[in-house]
Amino acid sequence: MFISGSQRLGRLGSAIFAEVGAWKNEAAARGLEVIDLGIGSPDRPPSARVMAALAQAVQRPDVYGYPSSEGSQAFRETVARWFTHRFGVALDPAEEIVALMGSQDGLSHLALSITDPGDLALVPDPGYPIYAASLELAGVQPYFMPLTEPNGFLPRLDEIPQEVADQAKFILLNYPSNPLAAVAEREFFERLVAFARKHRLLIVHDMAYSEMAFDGFRPISIFEIEGAKDIAVEFHSLSKSFNMAGCRIAFMVGQKDAVKALRVLKSNIDYGVFNAVQEAGIAALEEDMEQPVQVGSLYERRRDVMIAALAEAGWNVPKPKATMFLWARVPSGWTSRQISREMLMQAGVVVIPGDAFGPSGEGYVRIALVQEEEKLVEAAQRIGRFFRDNGIG
Repeated sequence: MFISGSQRLGRLGSAIFAEVGAWKNEAAARGLEVIDLGIGSPDRPPSARVMAALAQAVQRPDVYGYPSSEGSQAFRETVARWFTHRFGVALDPAEEIVALMGSQDGLSHLALSITDPGDLALVPDPGYPIYAASLELAGVQPYFMPLTEPNGFLPRLDEIPQEVADQAKFILLNYPSNPLAAVAEREFFERLVAFARKHRLLIVHDMAYSEMAFDGFRPISIFEIEGAKDIAVEFHSLSKSFNMAGCRIAFMVGQKDAVKALRVLKSNIDYGVFNAVQEAGIAALEEDMEQPVQVGSLYERRRDVMIAALAEAGWNVPKPKATMFLWARVPSGWTSRQISREMLMQAGVVVIPGDAFGPSGEGYVRIALVQEEEKLVEAAQRIGRFFRDNGIG
């Protein structure tokens, strides 16, 4: 019997990440020292306090039983306190919070828990690949909202056909944005809430980069808009803000029926986050409430260094207000995938082609600021030589 994998797997989205991995292996085999600015995985460890909390917790015999699929009461109560501290929003730990094994856990399963096959959902293009992949798994039809540079990479809500908006079950957005590094202001969220109310839509807001903002910008929660808790859920992650990507811990909060639905699904497919990891998450949130994390200032410095170095190399890239990414328009005459491959093969610098995130990403590449400053400068210098060798500029 030969197993080739289901047709569904082939429709899950772009295989570019595996393709870029193969390019990296090819470049390394040629003897190139690769600087990887591809995957957005933090390059620093959690704080000493978080690591100590994890180390202490794993020594306790009581943490090795099955955890609660909804998250421990202590973790959910800490999330509620942090949310009030950070956003001024009160949450009910009993009904409005569910712990997740990373935000991708929740994003991949939410559609399964709140929609039926044949339903419709509004998703961004470009967007993080799991957005469309989760709909494929659930048998839900996507309606892609193009996010374009002239509109600040915000969707034009008034251009969504009324019949589409009325049919859709939810609208999914992500600000600060991966891959676009775009942000949304309060005025947009007010229009979004009004739009969702008009069309009886659930808002699904992915806010994994809430603490990675620059130049005094402070991202707001959707729940800071009056009435949003009745029609929205929001994902938050400890992966990027607290350098806990490998721990796999995040949470979804908000509309209690959607939270309950995801809890029910998770109770049938997993037993939740390892209790020791939840203890580390509690430590991270408590530490942030006592003294805010400095992750934003770290990536702000890296952003400034990299943008200046790229400008010197002949590549002018807009300065984002948030995230760990740059969204850079490729030079004329190149496709996203072509320049990404050639920069890796000729210069040893990994970036992700924009079309990996949807058709509207063509013409851009995503650059992750996941190296120390000297490595970022070296990467920009290599790109400069690549530009000169290929007559770009």
